[in-house]
Amino acid sequence: MKKTILALAIFTFMTGIILTSRSNSAQKVDKAQLNVIEANKKLDDANKEYLADMENYRRETTNKFAANDQSITEFKARIEHDKKAAKAAYNKKLADLERKNSEMKKKMDDYKAKGKDNWEKFKTEFNHEMDELDKAFKDLTVKKVK
Repeated sequence: MKKTILALAIFTFMTGIILTSRSNSAQKVDKAQLNVIEANKKLDDANKEYLADMENYRRETTNKFAANDQSITEFKARIEHDKKAAKAAYNKKLADLERKNSEMKKKMDDYKAKGKDNWEKFKTEFNHEMDELDKAFKDLTVKKVK
């Protein structure tokens, strides 16, 4: 009798442990699945934000390129009545600026989405180059005004 009670107690105890561990495993699996779903949602949101940032930046730079083209056109009109030597020097500088502006447009157009880290690096370098181009445009026009 003692053996039967002891065997029954051990059997009940083991069954309880097995059932508890199975429900914990099922809960762990459910929780892991929810975590994966949440992580995928966050990743999708981050990707959408990254692509939106890229699109906004492209629009901003397109506007800057258009402004640069407009500045070139206006400056060409202003130097029409200058002396030939001065006009030739300005035209050479303008040609360099037009070439650089075109290269920058092409660089922006050719950039493909390669990840957020690469985008940030590209954007930093591109901003630096755009600042230099803007400075060159301003230097040219300031020299003309003097």
